Amino acid sequence: MSSLDYGEMTANAPATDEPVPFSETQPYQESDPLKLPVRSPPPSGYGAAPPPPSYQSSYGLPDAQFSQGPDFQSQQTIFITPEQPTKEPDNLIFSIFTMLCCFFPLGIAALVFSIKTQVANNNGNVQSAQKNSRLSIIMARAALGLGIVVWILYIIILIV
Repeated sequence: MSSLDYGEMTANAPATDEPVPFSETQPYQESDPLKLPVRSPPPSGYGAAPPPPSYQSSYGLPDAQFSQGPDFQSQQTIFITPEQPTKEPDNLIFSIFTMLCCFFPLGIAALVFSIKTQVANNNGNVQSAQKNSRLSIIMARAALGLGIVVWILYIIILIV
């Protein structure tokens, strides 16, 4: 192996007529991003897909009747109607009582459904409010019943 110095390498390098595409002597030129490559026309005849529909551009000169005077855009009137809150009972106090004094797990479930009832009432969602209110009262009553049974069993065990 022989080592070539820089002079020998440049002397043996092939000469090219085209400059290097990214040379420091030529400024960088960007292609125009708005120009798309030209496509060949679609095939026509039997078995060819129909051409796509042509759409009219909405960018154009306005009609003569609109071009007189200053440009005004008509304002659209928007009516915002607030949602009406519903009046389903949320049973929040009863749920808190059953959670603290009776049966804790069902009391928590009753409290969760009570809070969901309040949210649905504030949002005006009648169906969700009715469903959550019904579930909260069922859970609270079940917690009360189980709590009474547990307290009675606790007292019987203490007496015996």
